[in-house]
Amino acid sequence: MATVGGLLAEGVARLHAAGSESARLDAEVLLAAVLGSDRTGLLAHPERDVPAEAAGRYEEALDRREAGEPVAYIRGFKEFFGLAFSVDRRALIPRPETERLVEAGLAAVMERLAASTGRADRDARGPVRIVDAGTGSGAVAISLAVELRKRRVEPGRDVEIVATDVSADALEVARENAVGHAVADAIRFVESDLLPPGEPAEGERFDVILANLPYVLSGAIDRLPIAASFEPRAALDGGDDGLDVVRRLLDRLPGALAGGGVALLEIGADQGESAPAAARELLPGWRVSVETDLAGLPRILCVSPGGAT
Repeated sequence: MATVGGLLAEGVARLHAAGSESARLDAEVLLAAVLGSDRTGLLAHPERDVPAEAAGRYEEALDRREAGEPVAYIRGFKEFFGLAFSVDRRALIPRPETERLVEAGLAAVMERLAASTGRADRDARGPVRIVDAGTGSGAVAISLAVELRKRRVEPGRDVEIVATDVSADALEVARENAVGHAVADAIRFVESDLLPPGEPAEGERFDVILANLPYVLSGAIDRLPIAASFEPRAALDGGDDGLDVVRRLLDRLPGALAGGGVALLEIGADQGESAPAAARELLPGWRVSVETDLAGLPRILCVSPGGAT
């Protein structure tokens, strides 16, 4: 009978030969998933026998990884912001860098909730309205909803969250994830390109707009690691300079963003100058800035009405 140590050694060798830059990690994660364990448990007991059925499923997982398929798709889920999200080829795999967008969005929402606390016109003004444009697997909207629930923020009364996507398949994944994290009643999912259809009235505009849109240069997509070829190309392709879809959203902000609102858009690490330049060109007189991630790289384009910077 095969052992954990033997299967790991075999997996590392196969994935290394296939060109994986994380062969050991991949092998450990895939075997742990098959055995319903974690990596620590595997490494602590390399002598553990592995039943033939489980060993067979591990072989199948290695076959898929050798072909370049992302580990997240093979496992069927990806960790993001401390939560597990179901993922498959219908939607982009959530990236760790996008967690910065959730943090920025949460801070923006809580700031607006704090500002309205105790105000006599709070009920008349209504809840803080949030949209996650291009939600994909729902990772951003759902993580935000979960964090707000922890803070006892009441959906409907305190906040309204809308998540949009042009892909019906991606929205199906997002709805499944929302149910899995018990926030399906806190998010309204809308099949739409970027924003819900129709220009909202002034009182119905969004206070916080979040977006992790395609921002990879078209010419760079084919040079990405092979794993990216398994993901929806439309969720990656941002046009010649990576900002085509970002510009389309920026162009719609005057009719969608409330006074005092903010739009937070994830950008590439190489777009720290080009993204704010595009925003200033399309929205003269608006406040435009860029927030960095933990590595100090440009990550969030922040845009709000008035007061050019």
